[in-house]
Amino acid sequence: MKKTAVVLFALLAVGGPSFAQEKLALTLEDSIQLALRQNPFFQAEKAKEEQAAAMVKEAFANFLPSVNAQGSHILDKKVMSILMPSLFGMPAQKIKLDFTRDYQLALNMSVPLYAGGRIMSGYKQANLNLQATRESIRQSMQDTVFNVKKAFYGHLLARKFVDVAQEAVDLAQKHLKNVKSLYEVGMASRFDLLRSEVQAANLQPQLIRARNGLSSAELGLKTLLGLDLKQAIEVKGELSYQAFEANMDAAVAQALASRPELVQLNYQKQMASEMVKMARAAYIPTVAVGGQYNFWGNNLKFGGDTWESYYTFSLVLNVPVFNGFVNSAKVGESKAMLKQLEFSQKGLTEMVKFEVNDSILSLQQAKESLLSQEKNVEQAQEAVRIAELNYKEGLATNLDVSGAHVALSQARTNHSQALFDYALALAQLEKAIGAGRDLPSDK
Repeated sequence: MKKTAVVLFALLAVGGPSFAQEKLALTLEDSIQLALRQNPFFQAEKAKEEQAAAMVKEAFANFLPSVNAQGSHILDKKVMSILMPSLFGMPAQKIKLDFTRDYQLALNMSVPLYAGGRIMSGYKQANLNLQATRESIRQSMQDTVFNVKKAFYGHLLARKFVDVAQEAVDLAQKHLKNVKSLYEVGMASRFDLLRSEVQAANLQPQLIRARNGLSSAELGLKTLLGLDLKQAIEVKGELSYQAFEANMDAAVAQALASRPELVQLNYQKQMASEMVKMARAAYIPTVAVGGQYNFWGNNLKFGGDTWESYYTFSLVLNVPVFNGFVNSAKVGESKAMLKQLEFSQKGLTEMVKFEVNDSILSLQQAKESLLSQEKNVEQAQEAVRIAELNYKEGLATNLDVSGAHVALSQARTNHSQALFDYALALAQLEKAIGAGRDLPSDK
């Protein structure tokens, strides 16, 4: 028994790595496609299209005849009684007449011929609602894409911060080692040694915070992509500068033509117009054809002459006369809704223009900041090299070296932040102008 347990343990130990969760490599495009397939909030938005499509079918059904079958069995009844007068010297008698049947089957049919345009307006409204729903899904898709880019770039920035913090620790450790060597031969003071030790120790918490920030950014990205938080991932990519020149007028024109919010609002205005037509159609008479075919009998047997049948066909004209001013109230309600949408469209148009202009200004600012920081990093690196060399030669103080290290870390931090700000500003501009993206396949 012990031998078997040892063998099983050995097999699990050898085969253990094969059961480990495979690391998932993610580029930016991979992350976007994964989010559009797995993000639960976006999937919930996509599901609204099925509901809107079903409402179109429901509206179309109003054009078709309706047929209903009904069956009933009378459990108890009280029949009609009449008193027959005395005839030919015979006494008056009470006679019971039974005109009902215990079992009744009915087939009812109704076909609308004219409804004042209400059915057509309802069908058009359902189709417009489907188109508006698709624009709402497109808006949700663009929000999801932007959020993924923000989280992805945030992960890259957090990784850069870890690199910067690690470089600062390594430089401090390297300088501490040099100070110790000089101290041992009497070329450095104990004060310099203590200051270098304190500087190296003070940088450790920054490295820990940077690593925790990277872990938090990774969890946020996994959540947005709909991944298990225990899933190991490897984010591939680097923050980089991609030259882009935006034309303000062209960007605004594209936004006004492509933003899903504006397109959706236009469909909603058309829906409100159809609602006004439907409300006014309530004043118009309707015409329909109705039919009924009935079977009835006293015994639940289908043979012989047990059952009798009859049918009726009728032309039904319904003329609205007075319903307490409900129709006028509905017309006023629909007109008010249309007016609200017109004001909303005007306000949204101005807001879209502002967002495009603000995004372009942010992009230009991020670009200028980035270009100014690129040269700064090179100069800070050179300053560290000179400070360390001069310290060895006794031409610089320990404080000079520490200051050069801090300046390099700050320069790298500013440069990484500028790269992130530029990438995010570019993503914000794409979202502001309503840049399109095809929905992914569910396969």
